[in-house]
Amino acid sequence: MKQSRKAKILLACFMITSLMLNTGCGRQVAEISNKHYVALITKSTDSAFWKSVYAGANAAGTEYNLNITCNGPSAEEDYTTQNMMIKNAVANGAEALVFSAVDYEANAEAINEAANQGVKIISIDSDVNSDKVSAHISTNNYQAGKMAGKAVIESGEKVLNIGIVNYAVNAENGQQREQGFRDRVKNDKRTTIISTINVPSTTEDAKAATMEMLKLHPEINVIATFNEWTSLGVGWAVKNMNLADKTMVVAFDSNVISVGMLETGEVDALVVQNPYAMGYLGVEAAYKIINGQEIENTDIDTETTLITRENMFDQDCQRILFAFD
Repeated sequence: MKQSRKAKILLACFMITSLMLNTGCGRQVAEISNKHYVALITKSTDSAFWKSVYAGANAAGTEYNLNITCNGPSAEEDYTTQNMMIKNAVANGAEALVFSAVDYEANAEAINEAANQGVKIISIDSDVNSDKVSAHISTNNYQAGKMAGKAVIESGEKVLNIGIVNYAVNAENGQQREQGFRDRVKNDKRTTIISTINVPSTTEDAKAATMEMLKLHPEINVIATFNEWTSLGVGWAVKNMNLADKTMVVAFDSNVISVGMLETGEVDALVVQNPYAMGYLGVEAAYKIINGQEIENTDIDTETTLITRENMFDQDCQRILFAFD
């Protein structure tokens, strides 16, 4: 990403969060007008991560004078509803889809059908198995997983008995993060991966499954987990079992609760992505493609930062953790 683009995004990040309410990111159909219509369809709608994506998308929609709609299923495993939303967006005249796939394979047919009707496809966050995607904008998930693994390796513990709590097995980004993590820790003689579980992407499911895992494997002293909801679930499990002093947790994403857990010890490190940039750059790419402009980079890696208790109060980290406060 060029520096000029970074500067533009940094400036946009300090816009107030009311952008989401005031710049046309409707939940249904775009207003009839002369503006180009771009549909943003995400894996869900109510997490801090996706709200940040929407804020970025709205900022770009305002800058480029677009009609934007934002939709997503209530559960991050619901690819069927996502596919219906794709079809509805096409029927309502969307010229481009900015899309994060629940399921790498199961969303592919609906995306291909949309593209065959002339709709431009930009994937963000989680990719889809389609050669119709014009640009992909996301965290480098494999490298982000390696970043989490590096935090574990550098912890100084003499024995690292690891439990992995991941979300949907068909979500491409989660699997890449896990693979990066595994590849980073596998050659360290201190490490043993004791248990790996995949859970529905909800706090309660992750909490219950983590507690069960820790009961079955009390030797686990490290947990790695890979999205906002599983991070919260793991944190609550560690808190409820009074294991904060005995268990290192390396998690993903941030919201007010997980940042609080970082401060109080239930979480030891957060790999924090840049969802605002995903939304902004996704809509910006859609605008350029609709208008026949060339995209210099069709595979954009948005920045990722490892935040720990040691650096969480640094000014730069505070900006990342609380971009909209």
